[in-house]
Amino acid sequence: MYETEVEQLQRMIDESSRIVFFGGAGVSTESGIPDFRSADGIYRQQYRYSPEEVVSHSFFMRYPQEFYEFYKEKMMILDARPNPAHLKLAELERAGKLSAVVTQNIDGLHQAAGSRNVYELHGSIMRNYCMDCHTFYGAQEVKASEGIPRCTKCGGIIKPDVVLYEEGLDSRVINGAVKTIRGADMMIIGGTSLVVYPAAGFIDYFEGKYLVVINKSETGRNVHADLMISAPIGEVLGQISVHP
Repeated sequence: MYETEVEQLQRMIDESSRIVFFGGAGVSTESGIPDFRSADGIYRQQYRYSPEEVVSHSFFMRYPQEFYEFYKEKMMILDARPNPAHLKLAELERAGKLSAVVTQNIDGLHQAAGSRNVYELHGSIMRNYCMDCHTFYGAQEVKASEGIPRCTKCGGIIKPDVVLYEEGLDSRVINGAVKTIRGADMMIIGGTSLVVYPAAGFIDYFEGKYLVVINKSETGRNVHADLMISAPIGEVLGQISVHP
């Protein structure tokens, strides 16, 4: 299945030396983490508040208890493990083929798989800080806390280092991602609907030779890709052989 497309992808990867991967929620669905916009994704489920409302800055500030009820249950999936997509990307980086991963995900699975150069556009559930004294807390501490997690040093509310709606992206992450994309000779877009901006606009900075899209469904914008594969990304990348 997809033999011809995988062969094309293999050839493109073999010919490239500065690959950048741009990924979204679909990269982690094969690890058991639900995405947001598919038929059974988080945005299609029914809650007292809409998920978009809950994960907004204003909601967090006004209703931290309700925010954390949703966040701990639906977004902190700490028992998830890297799948073949995460593992293959880390292998490509070790082989000197892949320059960086640019991800919209907040689950930390790329780092868990061994990737070192990761630009997390929307932050990470693995990092949490007291809003008052900025003391760091790991994901396990936050997940295990009762109700609103509070700082053991000053009693302040702990906030996850994720970009909520109404918040801006980190300028250092943006600059690093854009620089890497501009310098890439190949870009692989995977597991993303390309409907969330400004993240989806990052692909416009790519000026390299090969643009590949691997996604189960159609993307939200017209991408003039050299190769498009409609399949689970882990299933596709798992078939790739890595040659330095």
